[in-house]
Amino acid sequence: MIAAASTRSLFFISSKASFALRFSSASLIATRLSSGIPRVFDLHTSTSGVTVTKLSPTPFPTNHSSLRGTLLQASGNGVALRFSGPQQQSFGLQHLSASRSASTSDSPANDDNEMGAIATGRVDTTQRVQALRELMSKHGVVAYVIPSGDEHASEYPAESDLRRGYITGFTGSAGSAVVTTDKALLFTDGRYFLQAGKQLEPTVWTLMKQGEPSVPTWQEYLSKNLPANSKIGMDASLISADDAKDITAELTKIGSSLVPIRENLVDQVWTDRPTRPAQPIFVLKEETAGRSSSDKIRELRDEIKKKSARGFVANMLDEVAWLFNLRGTDVPYNPVFFSFALVLVDKVLLYVNDNQLTDDVKNSLSSEVTLRPYAEFYNDLHKVGAELGEGDKILIGKSASLAVQEALGGAAKVEIVRSIVGDQKSIKNDIELEGFRQSHIRDGAALCQYFAWLEEQLHAGNKVTESEGADKLSSYRQSLEHFRGESFTTISSTGPNGAIIHYSPDPSSCPAIDVNELYLCDSGAQFTDGTTDVTRTWHFGKPAPEHVRAFTRVLQGHIAIDRAIFPKGTTGYLLDVLARRALWEDGLDYRHGTGHGVGHFLNVHEGPQGIGTRAVFNETSLKENMVVSNEPGYYEDGKWGIRIENLVIVRPAKTPNNFGSKGYLTFEHLTMCPIQVSLIDADLLTREDKKWLNDYHDEVLAKVGPRLQKDARALEWLKRQCAARV
Repeated sequence: MIAAASTRSLFFISSKASFALRFSSASLIATRLSSGIPRVFDLHTSTSGVTVTKLSPTPFPTNHSSLRGTLLQASGNGVALRFSGPQQQSFGLQHLSASRSASTSDSPANDDNEMGAIATGRVDTTQRVQALRELMSKHGVVAYVIPSGDEHASEYPAESDLRRGYITGFTGSAGSAVVTTDKALLFTDGRYFLQAGKQLEPTVWTLMKQGEPSVPTWQEYLSKNLPANSKIGMDASLISADDAKDITAELTKIGSSLVPIRENLVDQVWTDRPTRPAQPIFVLKEETAGRSSSDKIRELRDEIKKKSARGFVANMLDEVAWLFNLRGTDVPYNPVFFSFALVLVDKVLLYVNDNQLTDDVKNSLSSEVTLRPYAEFYNDLHKVGAELGEGDKILIGKSASLAVQEALGGAAKVEIVRSIVGDQKSIKNDIELEGFRQSHIRDGAALCQYFAWLEEQLHAGNKVTESEGADKLSSYRQSLEHFRGESFTTISSTGPNGAIIHYSPDPSSCPAIDVNELYLCDSGAQFTDGTTDVTRTWHFGKPAPEHVRAFTRVLQGHIAIDRAIFPKGTTGYLLDVLARRALWEDGLDYRHGTGHGVGHFLNVHEGPQGIGTRAVFNETSLKENMVVSNEPGYYEDGKWGIRIENLVIVRPAKTPNNFGSKGYLTFEHLTMCPIQVSLIDADLLTREDKKWLNDYHDEVLAKVGPRLQKDARALEWLKRQCAARV
């Protein structure tokens, strides 16, 4: 799919090129037709090499948004580049063209005839769904379920695993699709209602708004809306054994059944599906990780023995990366690599593609670790399961797939538990925490540089689009030490787009940031020593009274969480009310959780901890040295959005008493970026609220100011924001 264009031409590069390609109002487009997703970027060539910056979304098998490369080959069909980064890697760009971006009023051009990709962001999936139904008929199933994740239960899968996105056209990170003989339904939560409404083809898909009254889950829908004795197809590697047990129990009541189909049906429809990445893995040194891999494995084995089990399967990519102190670039934004691990009481097996292993990686692994081909994982599980004695079990986490359970010999051979590695990983050690602190100070400097620049541009009357703003913020981050890429796609949203909770600007059509509207920017970075995630809402003109009141109410909730003191054993489910109380006083609320766990140079969304209203947040108490986000918000659909987000560490609280000898906890904030005082109604704040904000700004200035000594504009902006008092 080619972006809306008023001019179009093939683009040729000579290996001797010594010029820079840049248009004042143009983009360079690389299109991969298989995904139906445009690749928008800037490419610069010179005698020394090629630079590609800000791919949106990035097709690179890396989380870098800017890469320096050498031109290897060029022709009318495209170019081949080699990029330098943590490892050398090659990537081909095909169907290359230069096109002057059309304004939002231009008619979109549709240059992709395959499966009807539409440049507006909505994909006509009619042919895709029809092809899927034909395969369903051949397999004798009346419904087929397509979850969001991959066989590792990844929240953000690689492009090759975006099956639900391909079949629906919906690009949000959460949701499941169900296709029956006459209906196609997408089930997703409140974060994505607006986005799904824009992206789904309404003649094909029905949006099922989970959490709304009378809207069933996809499991409930299947058990209540299909004829008795129905067969529902699914890829067993994409549904957890835990979920499969529950849905099977419901289907059994009506004589229906879940039918695992070995070959994924969407893959058969997706004829030119992208190849799964397999990039070189690299070592996270112990001085950064804070613990040796051997120590982590020893602790895991101790837990296995306590549960009288024979082993544990680590199926999630971040769990494997953490356990072995390794990182990778197979999944955008998440420094992980495709792998499984099987830790038994007498051996440790790491499943990974051999061509991804460097000598450094091999040398970093202890002698107890046996390397096995990734493709042999399920075969080895069969062997392990067959060798288990009477009553012996292998532990699998709640996210482990039905395919894992069946390979081990079925439910009788496994015990489904909370992921032991997930629990280990959630408690950060002192070195990890110090890395978090330092990475957030660096990140705060980049944020101040960006907001200072943006304010200057807008006040000068210059046009800055949402995408250009995101690019500029990324450029400031790229100059920071230990930077390894963004931690997710930047949400740079002005006015009505701020109400789309997981909005992502389209460089070819997104609007300019409006000085008279609220601007919401949610962004984050991956550093070798920590992961960041921060949201600030700003108004660069004169905010309306409703903006000020809603912003103040959101801030009150944010402060209430940050200042909370609570006994050990308290869950995020119980704390969530603190974030919403002030909003509730005005009859307001928001449809997302208040906080999620964050990995250490790992996934920006990490469990099991979190803060929110869903029952899952009542399963895990907040423990000392966990890292979580604090991000209440409020959104007026079609008008604007507000969110204030800091990351915080769970820390011991100093209390005058210790009732029940429980011990008490509180939060230490990590994020270092000013909060706009001119958006606050000080009369709504308590004395304690005002003290918190003033103290916070003093801390931000003291920690971030020294890093801005060479940027007078950013330093002046920081001082001005922090000097404002309430």
